[in-house]
Amino acid sequence: QVQLVQSGGGLVQAGGSLRLSCAADGSMPTDNVMGWYRQTPGTQRELVAVISNRGLTNYAEFVKGRFTISGDNAKNTVFLQMNNLKPEDTALYYCVFTGTRAGSDVYWGQGTQVTVSS
Repeated sequence: QVQLVQSGGGLVQAGGSLRLSCAADGSMPTDNVMGWYRQTPGTQRELVAVISNRGLTNYAEFVKGRFTISGDNAKNTVFLQMNNLKPEDTALYYCVFTGTRAGSDVYWGQGTQVTVSS
């Protein structure tokens, strides 16, 4: 089992910045991927950005150049620095953790609200 604890988020004006954090604890596979998805009411959860324990990253097109994901392997923590936020970035952001092996369990954080006002 892996527990994920998220922090950060909140309300910001368009053009502003926020930082999300997610700490993982528990029995974890060495080779893993952590990151962020987001969801708005009535829509499916969508990928924002993920990072592997080896430092490989993958970003959704709509955040490239604005968001940066980073990780601290020693603390099993990932960060999402969100700059130049737009109203359309308003969503519930979920931290995700999974192993890189096929069939690995997927764990989700509790979700944190990000609201960007125009």
